Amino acid sequence: MRTKVVSLLIVAGTFGSIASCLAQAEAPSPPSGTKSAAGAPETSGPKIEFAIQVFDFGKVSAGELVRHDFVFTNTGRALLEITDVRPGCSCTTAGTWDRRIKPGQTGVIPLQFNSANFNGKVTKSATVTCNDPGKSNLVLQITGTVWKPIEITPLMAMFKVSDELQTNETKVVRIVSNLDEPITLSDLQCTNQAFQAELKTVKPGKEFELHITAVTPFTARSINTLVSLKTSSPRVPAINVGAYLTVEQAVVVTPNQITLPAGPLAASLNRAIMIRNNGTNSLALSDASVNIPGAEVRVLETQPGRLFKLTVNFPAGFQIKADQKLEVTLKSNHPKFSFIKVPVFQPQIAVPPTATPPLSAPIRVGPIKPEPPRATRK
Repeated sequence: MRTKVVSLLIVAGTFGSIASCLAQAEAPSPPSGTKSAAGAPETSGPKIEFAIQVFDFGKVSAGELVRHDFVFTNTGRALLEITDVRPGCSCTTAGTWDRRIKPGQTGVIPLQFNSANFNGKVTKSATVTCNDPGKSNLVLQITGTVWKPIEITPLMAMFKVSDELQTNETKVVRIVSNLDEPITLSDLQCTNQAFQAELKTVKPGKEFELHITAVTPFTARSINTLVSLKTSSPRVPAINVGAYLTVEQAVVVTPNQITLPAGPLAASLNRAIMIRNNGTNSLALSDASVNIPGAEVRVLETQPGRLFKLTVNFPAGFQIKADQKLEVTLKSNHPKFSFIKVPVFQPQIAVPPTATPPLSAPIRVGPIKPEPPRATRK
């Protein structure tokens, strides 16, 4: 009898557990926007939703402006505020956007991309900052392909030569037509005699090479000009390519002077000096020093014979006196730059003059006048 009672209790307990689980499984979840068990309302704040976050503009010609309005909706239950829209570069700008959007309403963020100076696949972005607690920062993208009817690479021929040994130097500019019809190039013009230009055909009607040569002697530190051609295409009737030449001295010291903050220095301070060799022979430096005790200089040869880095250390409390002349000096094996000097300057703090109290007005001492006699009664 006792065994039967225990069995019945076990069966009853099992059915009770199953019924409890079924009841929990069938209990409906609270609808969106209602309070949860913790008591906090769901989606009670603002919520931003964009129709799209990536706009593909397809294919445009270089120089065209690409505009798109990014539409968004406040699907939350509080006021949505767009506090900032920050494009990733200067070629992308944001127009006037909707800043305060009520629940259920939509807004617009206009973006514009300037495709000038771009070629090929391009992706530009802008970061949106808002008060949505779940999406406080979102990224919008404009992407597509910028197409140039005629590609010019590079747009400018750059020359850097040493004044120690001047020789002719040639740069090649590639000109490629992406037009369906073949083109012809003509009327090559170069007005500066320091440069010569020659046009060569690689593929008739499609690819060309413009050879620009800097011709010695170079009489100025910098020379520039414009090389121009005419094309048979009405879409790009002319091509202009820049040429720029810089004549550098054999040994270049950067910077050519050091300026320290006003002393005495609150903490130790390092200053770097770069020495670059543009000459034909290898450069060697020696005997680097500073002519005031306390400061130190170290030399590191980063590129053997070509590039050096000097690190000058000024200790805490360092201050140049008014009558001191501070220089970093070193020797080199170059005959024109056998002794290199880099002056060091430090502004002096003006000491205000000590204020002296104003002198009091002098007290004049003179003869004392006798008092008139007093009248007496008879």
